[in-house]
Amino acid sequence: METLDLRVRIGALELQNPVLTASGTFGYAKEFEPFLNLNRLGGIIVKGISLEPRAGNPPPRIVETACGMLNAIGLENVGIERFISEKMPYLRTLTAPLIVNILGDSLDDYRELARRLDEVPGISGIEVNISCPNVKKGGVAFGAVPEMAAAVTAVVRGATRLPLIVKLSPNVTDITVMAKAVEAAGADAVSLINTLIGMAINAETRKPRLANIIGGLSGPAVKPIALRMVWQTAQAVQIPVIGIGGISTADDAVEFFLAGATAVQVGTANFYDPSAAEKIVAGLEEYLQRHNEERISTLIGALDTGGK
Repeated sequence: METLDLRVRIGALELQNPVLTASGTFGYAKEFEPFLNLNRLGGIIVKGISLEPRAGNPPPRIVETACGMLNAIGLENVGIERFISEKMPYLRTLTAPLIVNILGDSLDDYRELARRLDEVPGISGIEVNISCPNVKKGGVAFGAVPEMAAAVTAVVRGATRLPLIVKLSPNVTDITVMAKAVEAAGADAVSLINTLIGMAINAETRKPRLANIIGGLSGPAVKPIALRMVWQTAQAVQIPVIGIGGISTADDAVEFFLAGATAVQVGTANFYDPSAAEKIVAGLEEYLQRHNEERISTLIGALDTGGK
């Protein structure tokens, strides 16, 4: 087959292929430069950015679990000022679209972050982390209540012209309700899932393995849950769905496309194979050739459920 078309669209943003990096697992991209061709990726999503720098939680803050890992990094980042002055000059040299993940403790935080980033050349989109606690509402996560998730989406939408992705938390009763709420508030796409809340205990010391006690579970262990939520969400909304959760191979990615995802993010795999995302791009090309398909888009939502 002469030409393979891996292009997909996320709102107004066209990606050369559907493989992105997941926020929090890829630093600010430059750290991975020795391991893969960054410009081969469909997009780069950098570590979450807050208004002020954050030191994060005390160690230990990562622990390996069966088929995955728990992290309680605590959203450590350099803050918006240093991100723009120190990280953006390098990121602007890349041709892969740059999507900036943002996080805050109040609606005003999100509004100001979106406003600032809207003025920065070289940014192709914004991903909103709504798993953060709303300090003005007693610490309830923005992503736990549909009205709060919609409010964050609306203030960001009002502050930026950039394509807007909202990253959904799986720690809710019905993720489709959350997806529909942010869609109605102006999201161009949703990405899911963020990490599941978990914990690990050392039976010998009888102490938690994380200093924070609880953390976010990611990796292959969460993939069946992520697939199910992507499948349900893709049927509930009209906007693109970006799948996240345990994706380490091209076959993993294809499963998410069949379930209805338009694109995928590679996260935990970056820790043990920093070239994983580029390998998945190559693997998708091989998959299309093997199945005599010309376009990746033909796989989206093509799951054969036997009429069910």
